[in-house]
Amino acid sequence: MTRQLLNTLFVQTQGAYLHLDRDTVRVEADGEHLLRVPLHHLGGLVLFGNVLVSPFLLHRCAQDQRQVAWYSRYGRFQARLHGPVSGNVLLRRVQHEAFGDAGRALALARAFVRGKVQGTRYVLQRAAREADGVPPLVRRAVGTMDWALEATEEAADVEAVRGIEGQAAADYFRALPHLIRNADFTFETRQKRPPRDPVNALLSFIYTLVRGDCEAALEGVGLDPQVGFLHVLRPGRPALALDLMEEFRAWWADRLVLTLLNRRQLRPADFEVQPGGAVLLNENGRREVLTAYQQRKQAEIQHPLFQEPVPVGLLPYVQARLLARHLRGDLDRYVAFTPR
Repeated sequence: MTRQLLNTLFVQTQGAYLHLDRDTVRVEADGEHLLRVPLHHLGGLVLFGNVLVSPFLLHRCAQDQRQVAWYSRYGRFQARLHGPVSGNVLLRRVQHEAFGDAGRALALARAFVRGKVQGTRYVLQRAAREADGVPPLVRRAVGTMDWALEATEEAADVEAVRGIEGQAAADYFRALPHLIRNADFTFETRQKRPPRDPVNALLSFIYTLVRGDCEAALEGVGLDPQVGFLHVLRPGRPALALDLMEEFRAWWADRLVLTLLNRRQLRPADFEVQPGGAVLLNENGRREVLTAYQQRKQAEIQHPLFQEPVPVGLLPYVQARLLARHLRGDLDRYVAFTPR
């Protein structure tokens, strides 16, 4: 793995056209040249709304296994390009066998929830240290995380693990308003489809970005993103990517949301209300979030298992490889990422 994986080109300019010029990606709009980037510097393309890509550039990205992801203008995931599947068919076979093994599926579901709960507990405790006093709901949520860690280990089946995770998430979101120290933004409850306030819009947008990174990481090691162990399987749903994402949901995505709001990097003017009441980031808001997201991906942390610095953006790839090694039988158990 190299840090080239972090080099993602985000294109929001409506009407932009990307094409291949020898080994360089050129970006143009309205007949004007906007950007020129050597292809070998890019790990992927993320395109928002009305952005066109030449067939030759798409062919080259597929050939080189560079990810190309399309989102609506307002950040809703639409599609993703990948080339011929290079994953080991034997790895996917053992993944499917593990899915059908109740004991192994339970162990993995426990691991993903353990990682999520510990990450959530970290966010709550860190935010409490930065605040004046600890609100009762935050204190209660920390207690719920302690309970969830114990209860997860005693859960008899995956359905019980899902129930524990649901209770932990509910208490966490009740505490979340007390972590936001910007009077311009309020949060009452988690709303997904569609988000009805700026905080929910921001959460959904960053969750989509993290999910895309997790899905790409799983495919990169040869795993099937559709076959997970915690999330229920549904057509078109990347259940395993959602499983892996749980480890990063609070620690990575929610912390970034709190940072953007509490440091006043975003304003109410960075959001817009759509017909029907949906609230979404506008172009300026998305630009601010994408810049912060990329900066966060390049920050290094000490990985608790390897005890060496790892860029945040590579964590999904590291965890995907650990999961693949466990499924192959090289590791006795899968160890979820937990912040320290």
